Amino acid sequence: MTANISLGQFLPGNSVVHRLDPRTKIFLMAIYIAIVFVVKSLPVFLLPIALLIVMFAFARVPASYFFSALRPMKWLLVFMFILNLFATPGKTVWLEWHFIRLTQEAVEQAVYITLRLILLVAGTSILTLTTSPIALTDGLEKLMSPLRKLRFPAHELAMMMTIALRFIPTLMEETDRIQKAQMARGADFESGNIFQRAKSMIPVLVPLFVSAFRRADELAMAMESRCYHGGEGRTRMRELHFHARDLIATLLLVVVLVGIIILEKLPL
Repeated sequence: MTANISLGQFLPGNSVVHRLDPRTKIFLMAIYIAIVFVVKSLPVFLLPIALLIVMFAFARVPASYFFSALRPMKWLLVFMFILNLFATPGKTVWLEWHFIRLTQEAVEQAVYITLRLILLVAGTSILTLTTSPIALTDGLEKLMSPLRKLRFPAHELAMMMTIALRFIPTLMEETDRIQKAQMARGADFESGNIFQRAKSMIPVLVPLFVSAFRRADELAMAMESRCYHGGEGRTRMRELHFHARDLIATLLLVVVLVGIIILEKLPL
């Protein structure tokens, strides 16, 4: 099951992206998200698509992880496409029949929203695939450390975010195991309408919640037995350091962002 879910997984490697500082990768991901939202025309969308392909190539991540990142989102993508297709007003009418009204502007909006979701999900999965949970925690904590002057719990928040992200594959694997066990006992999750299918998931959700709370309790006991008391006085085995590759990667992505902003202002 975890092979089909890329979110929260770490794929060990020695690529250029793997060797980047986690703080740099978090900052680059913020720039990438800005790039995806800045694009407003379909031809310019080719640039972030090409950027995503380049990112996967430099990270040496197999293409299968791209599709596994989108698999849990497939129904959301379909729902968002249909919702924007018929709920967006427009002037250029392509089809009008009773209460159904399809316009060119609605089609373009549906395509834009769907592409944005695909780029966001697939792009952000690179961050977790190329960054270990410990490095991600340290990077988030370092970036939020200036907020400590305002008594902001930077370390605790970074730790909670990383643990939550790390447990996604574990919970998905547990869900798959419970579902197979219930199917072996005669449970049917495929037949019936949507309400019957939702009701049939109760035997899966109840033990899943029990297992999740049990894992959380075991994790808390393990951290306490190792004398974990938050970030105060905590040392690190590996200190974070910026290198030339971090500066080069940041400058390249900033140039792409500026270039896309300029292209969006030009008449196409």
